Amino acid sequence: MVATQTGGGSIDKALTVLEALAEHSRVTDIAAGTGLPKSTVHRILQSLVGWGFARADGNGGYLPGPRILTLAGKVMSRFDPAQHADAALQALRDRTGCTVHFAIRSGDEAVYVRKLEGLRPYQMGSRVGMSLRLHSTSIGKAILAQLPDREVTAIMSRTGLEPRAQHTITDVDALVAHLAEVRRRGHAVDDEENERGIRCVGAPVFDHTGAVLGGISVSGLAFEIDVRDASLIAEVVAAARDVSLAMGAPPERVPAPASA
Repeated sequence: MVATQTGGGSIDKALTVLEALAEHSRVTDIAAGTGLPKSTVHRILQSLVGWGFARADGNGGYLPGPRILTLAGKVMSRFDPAQHADAALQALRDRTGCTVHFAIRSGDEAVYVRKLEGLRPYQMGSRVGMSLRLHSTSIGKAILAQLPDREVTAIMSRTGLEPRAQHTITDVDALVAHLAEVRRRGHAVDDEENERGIRCVGAPVFDHTGAVLGGISVSGLAFEIDVRDASLIAEVVAAARDVSLAMGAPPERVPAPASA
């Protein structure tokens, strides 16, 4: 759905038409979607063609132009997901007092890209750049829960389900069943599954396409964190949504948390 900017200035109108071009090609459809007169839409499109942000499709319509891809490539080369997530991660740390992690999926594992030490008198052994297993961590399970079961099974066939701690899930069928529950709840827990004495609550983070990008979590000593604490879970899920939106995720593509 394209926002209507009929009362805005020329820049507002041009940006509105450019956004509509991602969904529509015909002048009539773009005008209907933006609420702008067809003559205005046509004039703006001609200007966008001149700048390379649009191109004629040869059938009376328009398509996004090559300059959009060039600009997007330059922007993404400078895009730092961790920096964009900082405000939400810091707020989560300050509200919970827990150590906060942000990890991004990288193939069959995930990698920490941001870590904020908790407000407790101890530090976690994790570090930025460290990889983590998907089957035994809250972030990893939050990521896996957003993938098709067949992809989860394929990943586990390649990596195995190493018994990292006493409560690690080591059977692929049990993991798939567990992930269905994670998907329903909208969050995952690590109840001493990756490291003895450590508990975590995690939630998925989505990218600009609505696909899972990674996840965030809060971590602490087992006797300090209750992974069933509804208020703690709500904080993590809300922060994950904020990070997803900062990554450009479409709001309607970011799942709302289900009731526990």
